Amino acid sequence: MAGLAFLHTSSLLLTKSCSIKMAVTDHKAHGMGVPYQLKQGQTRLFHQLPSGLEMEVITQKKNPNDRTGKSDLNPPLLFIHGSYHAAWCWAEHWFPFFSTNGFDCYAVSLLGQGESDAPAAPVAGSLQTHAGDVADFIQKELKLSPVLLGHSFGGLIVQYYVANIRNEQFLEMGSSCPKLAGAVLVCSVPPSGNSGLVWRYLLSNPIAAFKVTRSLAAKGFQTSLPLCKETFFSASMEDHQVQRYQELMKESSRMPLFDLRKLNASLPVPSVPKSSIEILVVGAMDDFIVDSEGLQETGKFYGVSPVCIQGVAHDMMLDCSWEKGAEVILSWLNGLNKQHYLV
Repeated sequence: MAGLAFLHTSSLLLTKSCSIKMAVTDHKAHGMGVPYQLKQGQTRLFHQLPSGLEMEVITQKKNPNDRTGKSDLNPPLLFIHGSYHAAWCWAEHWFPFFSTNGFDCYAVSLLGQGESDAPAAPVAGSLQTHAGDVADFIQKELKLSPVLLGHSFGGLIVQYYVANIRNEQFLEMGSSCPKLAGAVLVCSVPPSGNSGLVWRYLLSNPIAAFKVTRSLAAKGFQTSLPLCKETFFSASMEDHQVQRYQELMKESSRMPLFDLRKLNASLPVPSVPKSSIEILVVGAMDDFIVDSEGLQETGKFYGVSPVCIQGVAHDMMLDCSWEKGAEVILSWLNGLNKQHYLV
């Protein structure tokens, strides 16, 4: 994955419930100097957390022309981004795809990312508080239990959330993690964190380790188009597309999301009983960050066979072949709902 220095800056990972509000806001001044332009049918909201800080939420509702009634049984999809990204990364391709296929879509920008507020602290929070922010949104704004989808370090947030759905200690601290309809881990950091990825790169491919460290720890992806492409996208991705996403990624992360030492002390995430929740683990064959061993570790941890998709890279949802991952996830979602369709 990256060198050790990368761990300090590539962090996007997992408040309690109180009175909150959702406000449709187009003119509020938040974080991104180059705001993402929403597509037709998409809305940007700001979810007020118990702290008073506001968290950006991009939404797109399912196609209203479905006359079969089957889409009424579909769970909402809630997407959690990874390092140097924000809610916009899901809105680009996957929101139109899944909404057309009958799913309400929501994506949050974690605190200090995208258009969300940033706390008055050196870091945005902890693994626990970010998971709590997600839980607060689910509890107050979603009527049905969602499928939670997380990419990269966002996948680690999802894992932490899943582990704490019935955690009494979490409840005692004033938070609760509402139940889920399922979870999807997309090119996710494994349950043990990224230290194993780091050491495998250092020992087996030091040149790649140097590149990824330069790209992420030193933020070299922000100034080098070739490095940005190699880190996040397929080699066949056109440069103008890479440049557009590069500009958005530059604006997406304004502060570290957690303290590295505290994060490492909290890992691995707790295991969950088998069959307690349906989980899909998806990886990319051309992933420059999460290697095949990391993908296998995650699958083994949850007792499932991971799906490794050919022809896509780490940013599966933005890559030029983005539909490959979307189709795999849609097939899994349809299987998840099959019992309802038969009723």
